[in-house]
Amino acid sequence: MLPRLVLRTTLPLLLAVPALLHAGDDFQRCVATLGDQAREAGLSESAIEAALADVTPLERVISSDRRQPEFVQTFWTYLDQRVTDRRVERGRALLDEHQDLLWRIHADYGVRPQYLLALWGMETNFGGYFGDVPVIDALATLACDTRRSAFFRTQVVEAIRIIDEGHMDRDGMVGSWAGAMGHTQFMPSTFTAYAVDYDGSGRIDLWNSLPDAFASSANYLRALGWRDGHRWGREVILPEGFDYALAAPEARRSVAAWRELGVQRTDGRLVPDSEIEAELLLPGGYRGPAFLVYDNFRKIMRWNASTSYALAVGILADRIAGTGDLKTRPAEPPEAMRIEAVKRLQETLNALGYEAGPVDGQPGRQTRKAVRAFQQDAGLPADGHPSPRVLQAAEARTGD
Repeated sequence: MLPRLVLRTTLPLLLAVPALLHAGDDFQRCVATLGDQAREAGLSESAIEAALADVTPLERVISSDRRQPEFVQTFWTYLDQRVTDRRVERGRALLDEHQDLLWRIHADYGVRPQYLLALWGMETNFGGYFGDVPVIDALATLACDTRRSAFFRTQVVEAIRIIDEGHMDRDGMVGSWAGAMGHTQFMPSTFTAYAVDYDGSGRIDLWNSLPDAFASSANYLRALGWRDGHRWGREVILPEGFDYALAAPEARRSVAAWRELGVQRTDGRLVPDSEIEAELLLPGGYRGPAFLVYDNFRKIMRWNASTSYALAVGILADRIAGTGDLKTRPAEPPEAMRIEAVKRLQETLNALGYEAGPVDGQPGRQTRKAVRAFQQDAGLPADGHPSPRVLQAAEARTGD
């Protein structure tokens, strides 16, 4: 359940693995500290011993954590790789196969089957691949690194709690390089807070029990505030002359207000006269599709803080439920920006006074807000979408 916003480069990795992975004494001291934290949390000595006795630092985990992409992945590339016809067909078949279980879970938790299937499909391709990394080793490696140690120290303790409570033994806890586990890739802290024993076996098994995996996912969404009977959002058509600067979080307004601005459904009718709050998204810029997204969309982003991920889950859920594909597709594939080009854009906008934030190559909310402000001043469509055209215009402005 971690963000996946970018393509990973296939170039050789020239990575400096932290020294602690080569210094056995340092790593063992760190592991001893993890054991002390687990004891302070009230976990048993037997569980701590079982989890940490033979823990091994994994250089491939650090390599995955440090891996730098070459390009920022476009929305279309992201979507086309994940919401495929094959995945939709598989999701529909699984909906038919597990409908009794899924509708029973809906009755108990208020999350409709298509959303659980979409999350399942996005996370592990419907259980096709859970990852092959020992979870305790992965978490301990990251906990003893310097980049995000506080977060992963907590995850180690919660993973030991899972062992202590008898839900899974150490050898059975296999997952992603970052420690996400099971059919829907729960982190240990999510597991201990929200996972449920839905099949009545006496333990929670997110690897081998679909009832537990589905119900745990539904319980998590319900705890986040999921609203049953409400959509995640919808694709919309914008009228001619629309102010693209309204595609911003601060421009959130009721669907009725979007209707007054001429925003239409894809069938040409105006969007409903509803007081439900909605934000307008243009994930591929003004030439791509437009979406009004509602409160449930934000709940999906609590699962994975990626706009592209949340849109893909919503679109996949709709297609599994029988809704057609997107109506708006680009005439030609949009050009992906290299990470270095995004950094140049951030640096240039900062120099021009637009406060694009850290020069990190990641076009987050602050960068998009700066891009939108620059576009407005430069007379460009103010969609907030970083592009080579925006970079060229910004660099030209520095020479004025």
